[in-house]
Amino acid sequence: MGELSGKVALITGGARGQGRAHAVALASAGADVAVCDIAADIDSVNYPLGTREELAETVALVEKHDRRALSFVADVRDPAAMQRVADSTVSELGRIDILVANAGIFSRAPLAELTSQAWQDMIDVNLTGVFNAIRAVVPSMVAQGSGRIVATASQAAKTGSPLMAHYVASKWGIVGLVKSAALELARSGVTVNAICPTNVHTPMMTNDDMLSLFLPDAAKPILDQRALDAFAATIPMGIPWVEPEDISRAVLFLVSDAARYITGETISVSGGQSAVNVG
Repeated sequence: MGELSGKVALITGGARGQGRAHAVALASAGADVAVCDIAADIDSVNYPLGTREELAETVALVEKHDRRALSFVADVRDPAAMQRVADSTVSELGRIDILVANAGIFSRAPLAELTSQAWQDMIDVNLTGVFNAIRAVVPSMVAQGSGRIVATASQAAKTGSPLMAHYVASKWGIVGLVKSAALELARSGVTVNAICPTNVHTPMMTNDDMLSLFLPDAAKPILDQRALDAFAATIPMGIPWVEPEDISRAVLFLVSDAARYITGETISVSGGQSAVNVG
């Protein structure tokens, strides 16, 4: 049996990308898994978000590991929806031992041109969504005397960046939320940490809008060697990105008994970016 046998994990933003990788990794370690995703687009985000079909595919991948799997179409911006997800997970799977608050979006604009809606969408999904998920699971974790909460922050939570003030603000906010929650829960048996990834090879990184950010002079940006070189120039190890599974390995560590005394921390998976960033 796996190290997480008998455990139940809830993952937000689980239709694809990092969320899917985390679901599969936790299932492979023995956990039953519940995943949720908005499964719809957001107008201020210039790339397609996850779909119901992708959410169902994540469930199928979990079930290949002979683990129980649940899926929910739910918007992390909606606190009632997140509470229903948490309550249904406990009802169906018996408990929640692990929360990976992973759902997130990206958009970009100069600060003076950033619309109020784009700002609000970013804060609502990336920061308030993490708060909603944490608040939904904490009571049951505290009642059972144990729990592991991991939030997806970013290397952007350690520095500033032009054209993405709202994204950076949301990720800095996650770190502050995690550290504060860790202190509140320090004697409850619940740990709270954040992972700060560098570029990750997911649709958030490979869409046309992101490519245009890295290749501003390209008439039609494409994911060619020039694009890969532009990505790699931002990472000291010279790689364009890490894979979602690289982040999942850090998640597996933070939810394991080996990390039982680690709380309120940020763990970088950055290819050396964190050695440059000073936050």
